[in-house]
Amino acid sequence: MKPLRDEDALVKEIARHFLPNRERRLRLGIGDDAALWEPRPGFASILTSDWFLEGSHFLREKHPPDSVGWKCLARAASDIAAMGGTPRCFLLNLGLPPAATGKWLKSFLGGLRRAAKSLDCVLAGGDTTRSKRILISVTVIGQIREGQEVLRSGARPGDLLYVSGTLGEAELGLRLLRKQRGNVNPRNAAMRKHLYPEPRVALGRWLAERKLATAMMDVSDGLSNDLPRMCAASGVGALIDPGKLPVLPGIPTDSARRLALHGGDDYELLFTVSPGNLASLSANIRKLRLTQIGKITKELGVRIIGSAGKLEPLRVAGWDPFRQ
Repeated sequence: MKPLRDEDALVKEIARHFLPNRERRLRLGIGDDAALWEPRPGFASILTSDWFLEGSHFLREKHPPDSVGWKCLARAASDIAAMGGTPRCFLLNLGLPPAATGKWLKSFLGGLRRAAKSLDCVLAGGDTTRSKRILISVTVIGQIREGQEVLRSGARPGDLLYVSGTLGEAELGLRLLRKQRGNVNPRNAAMRKHLYPEPRVALGRWLAERKLATAMMDVSDGLSNDLPRMCAASGVGALIDPGKLPVLPGIPTDSARRLALHGGDDYELLFTVSPGNLASLSANIRKLRLTQIGKITKELGVRIIGSAGKLEPLRVAGWDPFRQ
């Protein structure tokens, strides 16, 4: 596929991958100055926006273009899942160098279309421009029944702290990708977790509908970064038992725990549950493991049980684009 000749051709190529539009609440999509979205009666709209930048979030020479397309939507949709909502439509803002408007763009749109189909989330519009590097910004509109939304601020002392899936897997996948030469092997579980993360929409909705989670967020920047944010929003602290972390098998315990505590890009759900609701919480939801990793405390700050059994402050060492 040759590079596209102008912006109109670029917009037509994007639209060709996503039309026709089947979302009934999207009254007007691609092709006008703006889209028209009609929320369902009795539902609140959830809005989120996410950058995905070449050099910061992906490497053009390493990441397959279709994985960039998949991931830019999946990671934004994870924010909707973290409130218990369902993604419905999205806006795509895309800055491209001319060289990326050919083969790279076609593969990127293929991955984006697969993610949109998997999430049942339609493209409503967006904007395109020329840039020296690939710049992607995705805005997702989701919905949730009024009163069911789960916030970061609902955790209370005595609540138990849970996480879905395995932590640290995506970070290991990134490390393997950086060492990889030649074609990427998507059958490697860690590599796939990094390239094609699956936002936990069904789990978030299940917890919200049953009012089981008192607070919830997704783990995108690493547990050591994200848990303090939940605690700050709730005005509480937390205690982590490192022996309970759902770590990667087959690697040294200390390395696996560091990955679980500080590795980013997992897009698992971190949530708290009142002890009175434990009987309603299964260990697995749709084959997805749920693990209790600690508890919420009245004492502020996040602590971890050290090697000698002594409580220690949890070092913040996850992803932060502004950390020196």
